[in-house]
Amino acid sequence: MIDEERAGALPAEGVPAERVLEEVRGLRALDRPTHGGRLFAYVYDPGVAGLDELAHAAYAASAHVNGLDPTAFPSLLAMENALVGAAARLLGGGPGTSAPDVVGSVTGGGTESLILAVKAARDARPELAEPRLVVPVSGHAAFAKAAHYLRVALDPVPVDPVTLRPTAADVAAAIRPETVLVVCSAPSYAHGVVDPVAEIAAVAAAAGVRCHVDACFGGWALPWLRRLGAPVPPFDFAVDGVTSISVDLHKYAYAPKGVSVLLHREPALRAPQYFAYADWPGYTMINSVIASTRSGGPIAAAYATLRHLGEDGYLRLAALTREAVAGLADAVRRVDGLRLMAEPESTVVCFTGTDPGLDLFVLVDELTARGWHTQPQLSYADLPASVHLTVTAAVAPRVAEFGPALADAVAAARAAGPVQLPPELLALAGSLTPEALTPDLIAGLAAGLGIGGGPGPLPDRMAAVNTLLNAAPIRLRERLLVEFVALLQRPTW
Repeated sequence: MIDEERAGALPAEGVPAERVLEEVRGLRALDRPTHGGRLFAYVYDPGVAGLDELAHAAYAASAHVNGLDPTAFPSLLAMENALVGAAARLLGGGPGTSAPDVVGSVTGGGTESLILAVKAARDARPELAEPRLVVPVSGHAAFAKAAHYLRVALDPVPVDPVTLRPTAADVAAAIRPETVLVVCSAPSYAHGVVDPVAEIAAVAAAAGVRCHVDACFGGWALPWLRRLGAPVPPFDFAVDGVTSISVDLHKYAYAPKGVSVLLHREPALRAPQYFAYADWPGYTMINSVIASTRSGGPIAAAYATLRHLGEDGYLRLAALTREAVAGLADAVRRVDGLRLMAEPESTVVCFTGTDPGLDLFVLVDELTARGWHTQPQLSYADLPASVHLTVTAAVAPRVAEFGPALADAVAAARAAGPVQLPPELLALAGSLTPEALTPDLIAGLAAGLGIGGGPGPLPDRMAAVNTLLNAAPIRLRERLLVEFVALLQRPTW
């Protein structure tokens, strides 16, 4: 692991390279496995031999190239433009389409793309003192982050508890004269369902409002699934009224993190996205994205990945992913006490419980103990707690193993029974306000849950933590998460 003499990240004397790498490998051993098809969130593994090595080599070749000035580094400009063109063509734009003038930018991730989409829409309406953003509650939390950062009011739209989608009528009712952007998802991250994009874009257009399709998660998967015969509804620039789309290349394009593309139907829509400043004695700053200095490494790695895999490669990977989704969904259907939240229509399998004696949070821990890393989702409004599986091509060879593991984990969870937190703790979670949390109270809660103490940063099992958070009202849930994570993020001296 880590040599005790290293004295943190900055030792008095430099450490030999191989020893440093050994330390990094030791730290990496603490992480969830990024490859092998057993981690159903956060990372995207195609299971393609040699792809990592290619991407790493391309990354290294451009790691020190600075995206701040494209005139100084035309290689990066050429690769960015190629990535934007590929994404635009895949998503219904470019020559010969109904959106021939699509333009775009490469960003550092989906959140940056969404923030920029909101910024462009807000800055296009400078006359509005209080701009507003209409987002289904199933829209990604990054929209709430954008609203918070950019001081845009957020107008959430409910989703149907059965279809898990918003209705165009509810979206239309939420639009006000101050609305600058309407959002829909293709698909929503939590449940993997595609919003009624055509209907929502139509009501946005009728109100004279921009419509952004968040396809960060599915934009590089749905077009290939459609080519394979899946009934993917219209969601891209072929839909009138869609003014911008975001798609992450570090998801189903299988590029290393972090690379996303934000597309606009025409240049005038992108113009407010830029930031330029010349009122100082230094260089004139011009940025198309939030970051100024940007490493060329991720962009070069994405370019190499797309060039290497090609359309035939992505079709093959989409076919494997579709087979894996079907197999995992069948595994869920075969287990009494579980039900799918929605029939899978993209690359997500999401399920919940129907048996009060089966605690989903305990089930997640039991799956983790068996080497399957899933993502628990807390209850929200009329929607129950659920378990989310992001499915990639690398999962396909492991599907046959998942069914027995799920059945075994369910049996173990039933035997263990639901988490039993002290009644006074549950009562406290249900009645506390965020303002009432004191440092001593937070420290006591964290210690009782095994957070921030002992040799490791987190307890082996998270069911108790999730149960407490699930019992807390939304604002208290947020505050508790902030405080718990803050306990983990402490400097190493």
